[in-house]
Amino acid sequence: RMDGMFYNCTSLTSLNLSNFNTINVKQMYDMFNKCIKLSSLDLTSFNTSKVTQMNNLFYDCASLSSLNLSHFNTTIVTNMNGMFSGCTLITSLDLSNFNTSKVTQMTEMFHNCAFLKYLNISNFDTSQVKTIKKMFSDCTNLTYIDLSNFNTVKVTDMWDTFKNCISLISVN
Repeated sequence: RMDGMFYNCTSLTSLNLSNFNTINVKQMYDMFNKCIKLSSLDLTSFNTSKVTQMNNLFYDCASLSSLNLSHFNTTIVTNMNGMFSGCTLITSLDLSNFNTSKVTQMTEMFHNCAFLKYLNISNFDTSQVKTIKKMFSDCTNLTYIDLSNFNTVKVTDMWDTFKNCISLISVN
């Protein structure tokens, strides 16, 4: 388990995680939650194939300006609530490699990603998702989003999904 490992490390500005062995880790929720001064993060060495919980993983990482998660294996993840919530400086996220077929929770996943302009979630499988409450709320610079693959048949809560998305021009 690595849940909460760096939780509330508010003065932390950098981390070298290149030697971390994450092959048997099942829980990563809250791992970097409230690392408000963390400006860069290299997770390319992380093996996430056994992780089921990624909720609040980068919650309130307000100083992160970019994240490369192209190697993340999310095949058995069920909870992505608040995963990027409060990552206010990130301008671009490409999550096209994410397998979300088992995810049931996406509440506040991108909430308050204020500078986010480009978001690629075009391959998201949301067939098991039950809640997308505030998923994109307060993404004030997001202008376009492709939700053409979204299946909301099991979704029971869509409250404030796009609240304060004041720059949003097009939703596919």
